[in-house]
Amino acid sequence: MRVNRYILWRMTKSTFIHLFLGTVTLVCLFPLFWMIRCSLMSNETIFVDTGLLPHHINFGNFAIAWTKGHLAGFFFNSVIYTACVVSGIVLISSLAAFAFSRLEFPGKNVLFYLFVAAMMIPLPGSFVALFVLMAKLHLVNTRIGYILCMINVGLSMSILLLKTFFDKMPRDLEDAARIDGCSKLGIWWNVALPLARPAIAVIVIFNSLTVWNEYILATLLLGDTSLMPLQRGLMVFQGANSVDYPVLMAGLTMAAVPIVMVYLAMQKHIIKGLSSGAVVG
Repeated sequence: MRVNRYILWRMTKSTFIHLFLGTVTLVCLFPLFWMIRCSLMSNETIFVDTGLLPHHINFGNFAIAWTKGHLAGFFFNSVIYTACVVSGIVLISSLAAFAFSRLEFPGKNVLFYLFVAAMMIPLPGSFVALFVLMAKLHLVNTRIGYILCMINVGLSMSILLLKTFFDKMPRDLEDAARIDGCSKLGIWWNVALPLARPAIAVIVIFNSLTVWNEYILATLLLGDTSLMPLQRGLMVFQGANSVDYPVLMAGLTMAAVPIVMVYLAMQKHIIKGLSSGAVVG
């Protein structure tokens, strides 16, 4: 029986691609699975029970982490920081990107390139300058100071992404809105923002991840324990419970759940938003 070489090549290629993708998926998901597994074990069995699944499940670690680790306060702080920072970034970056894309004003290109150049600076490299600025404004160890710094961190990438999207928005839509009596601000609100939903979804996901997992700037800027975000609080919690690994893993699991839920809720927009150079409108 003669085998079609083209079909054989396609089957071989598909098999290797699926094997590669399956291996990458396992490598990415295994640490998450191991963290959840360890959070369900006791301190006596975590190094003894070598099975893939724990023989005795202990949900009490989550209650201990929530109460003794005071994760509720840290969790509340992270929710506030993430919501305020992401809202601020979406509002400011969408207005700035619309202005760079649709308005003409002196120094437009210079200002835009300055924003793009800011992306080349490593994040820790900007932290010292931010701390000095916050100190002069008397905003060190305050919630508003930390929120303003994190908004600054996420602006450059968000402006670049949204400007690329707005550049490819058809002029006809803008002209039609202007004929209907929309001002420039009305066009931004009624036409540009609804069409930019995929790009905004990407900005929300990326910046939510950045703010939720941020640790260095919080350590530098916040000294009061009651103002610390969850990641900073987990480090304090780790120091207090350095030998109780199941409780620590339970705290890490609870810290990971909200951001995983955000990602799952908005994952369908990621590819569409990243390929925002496609047709708009």
